[in-house]
Amino acid sequence: MKRVLLATTNRDKLREIRSILSDTPVALLTLADLPAVDEPEETGATFAENARLKAMHYADAAARAIDDPSLLIVAEDSGLVVDALDGEPGVRSARFLRPDASYAERFAEIYRRLASSSRPWTARFICALAAVRGGNVVFETMGTIEGEISAEPRGVHGFGYDPIFLYPPYGRTLADVSDEEKLRVAHRGHAFRNLRQWLATTNADN
Repeated sequence: MKRVLLATTNRDKLREIRSILSDTPVALLTLADLPAVDEPEETGATFAENARLKAMHYADAAARAIDDPSLLIVAEDSGLVVDALDGEPGVRSARFLRPDASYAERFAEIYRRLASSSRPWTARFICALAAVRGGNVVFETMGTIEGEISAEPRGVHGFGYDPIFLYPPYGRTLADVSDEEKLRVAHRGHAFRNLRQWLATTNADN
């Protein structure tokens, strides 16, 4: 059975990814299966660059700890892009304002900056995914969901920026829908379903 290392420390993301890959015949490992390793500095200018950087970083750590040349290391980088804010918070979504800022603080700052802009405040979530095997990037993909910033935070589900991201076809934020409804349309759902499809192909063994 193929083994896949999910290279993220975010428990909410792991929960979503496990759900998406639940019917895939692979053995899923996490960073808890490796000796402690520092997180890489995310210096990429794009989500794709950061996903690649993280996948390579954890692939190096895995190569030292796990004797399995077929091990696939998967990393993703994702965030919120708001058009009226010139793409912010973008690749700095997890560090917007400061690394230890609460999401309530981040929401308040986004609304403050948007106050002088007319609605709708169009936005999108982007998830870039990179998979590395044997020190080489063997698969990359991206998932996107288009929407807008809601008039106010709504919902108690989801995580991160979900409470302020309105998905017009639902008429609700991603924090105001079930996990199943969210993953059906969300950026991470798209990206990891693409990975799932790739894993199911014979090329995924190469």
